[in-house]
Amino acid sequence: MRDAYKRSLDSLRADLVEMTVLVHAAMDRATTALLDTDGALAEQVIEGDTKVDQIQMLVEEASYELLARQQPVASDLRAIVTAIRISADLERMGDNAVHVAEVIRRRYPDDAVPPLVRDTVAQMANVASRMSTYLEQVVAQDDIAVALQLETADDEMDALLRQIFVALLSPRWTYGIEGAVDVTLVGRYLERYADHAVAVGRRVVYLVTGSWPVRAVS
Repeated sequence: MRDAYKRSLDSLRADLVEMTVLVHAAMDRATTALLDTDGALAEQVIEGDTKVDQIQMLVEEASYELLARQQPVASDLRAIVTAIRISADLERMGDNAVHVAEVIRRRYPDDAVPPLVRDTVAQMANVASRMSTYLEQVVAQDDIAVALQLETADDEMDALLRQIFVALLSPRWTYGIEGAVDVTLVGRYLERYADHAVAVGRRVVYLVTGSWPVRAVS
């Protein structure tokens, strides 16, 4: 019985790792489609989100069954509850990739990213991809050191989002209200993607240490 229980816990982790890989690929494809004005690639992102949703439901169902049948305590209970919450964060990360792709769908064949903010959006896409790489390591290996690096990367994302807002309010913004709405949404989706990545990292730190990480005040 204990071996079967251990296999069930290992299966939960494997599902979470698969979700991190899928959402990483989804956001990479979504931002590539955004910057390349690739409508077909954007559609692939939207259609592919079903797989993330399916795994998230499987994680929830398996977790609830373990809670009901095994009545876990201490670290095992923490692992199962954390798995449920991480799966929800990862599902939302997948949704944010879809939202980026939907911006392309609405504007295609026009470019959704004006030249004035193109470099900033590209930098945000790079930060999102780097955070996704960190996240894969964190979820697969319970790597606390890398989990804490997510916080620093999130600061970069926030700073880049502020650059977007500065551009929108500058006299050089000549791309109209529709362009401003699209760029604001894209920036927000990328920023929320990063926020959920940080949330997952913090949950892993809690899982391993039993305490929530506290950031130093600079």
